[in-house]
Amino acid sequence: MVEFVIFLGLCFVLGGLAVASNLSPYYGVGGVVVASIASCRWLVSLGVSFVSLVLVIVYLGGIS
Repeated sequence: MVEFVIFLGLCFVLGGLAVASNLSPYYGVGGVVVASIASCRWLVSLGVSFVSLVLVIVYLGGIS
């Protein structure tokens, strides 16, 4: 379980770096999707699924 949480943290950091390093917003969206999925999965593993659902609605609903 610890390795999975570390993997999700790494995905979140890499997604944030992808957003920060891309000049075009079209390519930065991929980083936002990766970071939001990793953070939502991390929150579900902590047991706060409602907060995770709200996060999905705010992040991915704002993209479309």
